[in-house]
Amino acid sequence: HVVTANKALLAEKGGDLMAAADLADRVLAYEAAVAGGVPIVKGLREGLAANRIHRICGILNGTSNYVLSGMARSGRDFDEVLGEATDQGYAELDPGADIDGIDAAHKLVLSAQLAFNGAIPFSAVHIEGIRDIAAADHAYAAELGYRVKLLGIADRTGDGVSLRVHPCLIPAGHPIAAVDGVLNAVLAVGRPIGELMMVGRGAGAGATASAVIADLLDIARGLHAPPLGIPVHRLSRLATAPIGDRYGAYYLRLQVMDRPGVIADIAAVLGACEIGLEGFLQRGRSQSVGGAVPVVITTYQTTEAAMQAALERVAALDAVLERPRVIRIESLDEAAPGD
Repeated sequence: HVVTANKALLAEKGGDLMAAADLADRVLAYEAAVAGGVPIVKGLREGLAANRIHRICGILNGTSNYVLSGMARSGRDFDEVLGEATDQGYAELDPGADIDGIDAAHKLVLSAQLAFNGAIPFSAVHIEGIRDIAAADHAYAAELGYRVKLLGIADRTGDGVSLRVHPCLIPAGHPIAAVDGVLNAVLAVGRPIGELMMVGRGAGAGATASAVIADLLDIARGLHAPPLGIPVHRLSRLATAPIGDRYGAYYLRLQVMDRPGVIADIAAVLGACEIGLEGFLQRGRSQSVGGAVPVVITTYQTTEAAMQAALERVAALDAVLERPRVIRIESLDEAAPGD
């Protein structure tokens, strides 16, 4: 029998290992690999086994959540709060896997395979990190009624599944918005259960030990479940949807020249791409004629493909001084079942 906390190994090579465990009639247990001490694996595999899950989403990396929470709370920039996280032992000396979304993506793949009873390659996940999030984004998000979080989102759709990890603006009143510091939170949505959220420490000695010992106790008790709930050879081969199919609203932060007609020009580009402008914020004026001012725009729902096309055209406007910063807005309303 094998007990492991190695999420990267399981997300990228787990199919072969799980098939070997099935063939040898041995346990491959990995509760500590997903959300640390939060019992996500057993929750999805056993506790929610009677449900058809169509969405898994949540905060899957404590380091990134600590950094974003610290920025929102203090108004400090990314590098300063990341340094604090390193000093406190919440970030590795090389934090790339955490802040670039890779760690969260590994956990998302494992969770989605459990939830959807399907084989999903790690390469199917769209991954973005939090390096480009600025203190200004947190301030604007708060003014708009949102919080900035790095989320992993897996949806079952009519055509298969979509998996993505990226920063999101989520409503400040949603329970996930209140999950701060190094905590993880996973929201499962399905029927007949509806919504169920689990919150707890996603890393650290105590959380990891709790999950590892729980797996060892299961083995000692003779509890023997296939790693993904059903044998690997019976898993569905799920089609995966590209990020371009994503449908939702967007937040754009731009540096533009302070002159008449700039917002109208940007709105015209968005309109030509069939993207509606929901609202915009501009605070203050430039101290010099034609100087730079920040502008924040929120859009109505559209496709990712349309938004990316519009961004290329907006960035080409002579009044736009740098590439727009984009954050997807997620309502986190209950997702519709795929079938």
